[in-house]
Amino acid sequence: MTQAEPTAGFATTQLHAGYVPGTPEFTVLPPVYQSSAYAFSSLTEAREKFALREKGYIYSRNNNPTQAVLEQRLARLEGGVAAAAVASGQAAVALATLALLGRGGHIVAASQLYGGTVDLFDDTFRDFGLDVTFVDQDDLDGWRRAVRPSTRAFFAESVANPIAQVLDISAVAHIAHEAGVPLVIDNTVATPFLLRPRDFGADIVVHSATKFIGGHGSSLGGVVVDLGTFDFSAEPEKWPGLFVPHWRYGDVSLWEAFGRERAFTTLVKSKFVGDLGPALSPFNAFQLIQGLETLDLRVSRHVENAKAVAAFLDAHPSVGVVFHPSIETNPWRARAETYLPKGSPSVFAFELAPSDEDTFDRVERVIDALRTIRLVANIGDARTIVAHPASMTHNHMTPDQLAAAGISQGTIRISVGLEEAADIIADLDQALARA
Repeated sequence: MTQAEPTAGFATTQLHAGYVPGTPEFTVLPPVYQSSAYAFSSLTEAREKFALREKGYIYSRNNNPTQAVLEQRLARLEGGVAAAAVASGQAAVALATLALLGRGGHIVAASQLYGGTVDLFDDTFRDFGLDVTFVDQDDLDGWRRAVRPSTRAFFAESVANPIAQVLDISAVAHIAHEAGVPLVIDNTVATPFLLRPRDFGADIVVHSATKFIGGHGSSLGGVVVDLGTFDFSAEPEKWPGLFVPHWRYGDVSLWEAFGRERAFTTLVKSKFVGDLGPALSPFNAFQLIQGLETLDLRVSRHVENAKAVAAFLDAHPSVGVVFHPSIETNPWRARAETYLPKGSPSVFAFELAPSDEDTFDRVERVIDALRTIRLVANIGDARTIVAHPASMTHNHMTPDQLAAAGISQGTIRISVGLEEAADIIADLDQALARA
């Protein structure tokens, strides 16, 4: 049925009148396709789409036209071939790595990761029978030593949260490829405006689109981007999910059906999003698209403000160390010049100067004294926000894991926003007087 006939009854009219599926409206902005499902013109069309033999929309858990716009734009910005948008950044990390690990797989991951990623790899994945080895991201021999026959992926952040270590992507990618596995990069902090991991050898990128891509702290979302650089077909036995024919796909393999450009993201969406359900809502996809349209303008301002704030903190007598690559003494400064020529990201950390007082009490006084800056468990917001990683975002990590990530009780993470830099600095100045 399309549009209801004029003589239709009340209940039929209230369900069908005024809308014909597929009618173009020529809107300049991507519409919010707020629909859970999609009409088929025939049972044959439905059968072919469900069997993945024909492209198209079936059900919004798997795909949605608004979501598809977000996927295509981020794939282009990252230089990739395809993308899969999901419900959150955590979902993006989980599904990208699950699709690679298969049964009994092993992942080598940097120790310097967001706390939620450490929880996922070190707790939940181990419950699934999957294993992880954490290594110092700057220890290249450590990456090599950690490789096993069951290793299926390397994972790291391009700029680590919260200490802003800059990864030597090219070197780690080289080691990953020697081991015959892809390098997965979480590029949330850097964004594709400041850094494209593909240019340095990475194979898959994940984002928490909740952060800088959305940019306003309003919507959760995540994206997995296949950069199209890793040749899974070189060792197909490692990737049964891509190469073993499966009854779910008409007894053909995803690689055969979708090729190098779409096989991996089809696996992510058709199996893992479809089965586990972390779907991105159409409205959130729409809001993330709106944020994405100003990404370069916002990130440029974030970078400019962060550099000014970092310089102020570095000169302040109550601050012991500032972990921002723009600082002269920062150990990742030279690497940032290679990987981040447009400037270093606005998410970094600092520590208060040593004192005989209890460290947490001093940190608490400073944070609680802030007036403009908000205490929020987020980054990449238009507003400047702070967090105390050891008791908030990384609180589940063991003391050894915190130390490996460079986090202490005195570490304060700041995500510098879009306010006037002078106002951010003034707020920090009056709060630091409490230290």
